[in-house]
Amino acid sequence: MKAARSVPWPRAQCRRPAGEKSAMNDTTPEFEKLVRERFLALAPAERVSLCADMFDTARALVEASLPVALDPLERRRRICRRFYGDLADKAFPAA
Repeated sequence: MKAARSVPWPRAQCRRPAGEKSAMNDTTPEFEKLVRERFLALAPAERVSLCADMFDTARALVEASLPVALDPLERRRRICRRFYGDLADKAFPAA
């Protein structure tokens, strides 16, 4: 078994446009198919609820990673930047 190699990834390279798949995928095609089938078998309302719950969890993780003392506007700007990358600059232009 090969030893894992640490590769520094600058934050800017980790961002990708929303909806674009990651280059890293360790999910087998069989399992990916199973997850897709289970998701499509859900009622539309269940899908929306599941996605909303995942978004809420992701937002909580982002908020937990931010400094506590940020003012509310800066906190919103940083959350937006984390989720939407450079689009945050359009929503929160420099003062």
